[in-house]
Amino acid sequence: MITALDTNVLLDLLVPGARHLAGSKRLLDESFASGALVVCETVYAEVAAQFGDHNALATFLSAVRIRLVRASPDALVDAGRAWLEYLRERDARQIQCPECGARRRIVCDECGEVIRARQHILGDFLIGAHARRHADRLLTRDRGFYRRWFEGLVIASPV
Repeated sequence: MITALDTNVLLDLLVPGARHLAGSKRLLDESFASGALVVCETVYAEVAAQFGDHNALATFLSAVRIRLVRASPDALVDAGRAWLEYLRERDARQIQCPECGARRRIVCDECGEVIRARQHILGDFLIGAHARRHADRLLTRDRGFYRRWFEGLVIASPV
């Protein structure tokens, strides 16, 4: 089994005091025991911010046996299509729960104005499309988002 990894799960390992460290480590260990661990370019770049240089990142990924698998053109097109659908459908006056996908408006207590948010960026869609095309499942804490936008993608979550 090939498990694609979302950035948030790797950050649980790398950021001191991460709330979901135990759950993420357990699922990473289980995923490694049952097959390969992969990341796409987006996750690679986001995780790189935690390291002083490229060699340190490469050493970490090698030590935990995570390999970079470049996105295919089909995955990139899938990401672009999902991103376009998201842009057409989203309401910047609402935020979406990453766990269940429910949407809510947040209103400023001071002035009553609806607080606008852009919760997802193209990189999130690249991660989902890559996982659907290049892996058997995605390990992430953003299960509500990925279930909504990547139908059929198997999700494993530490929460």
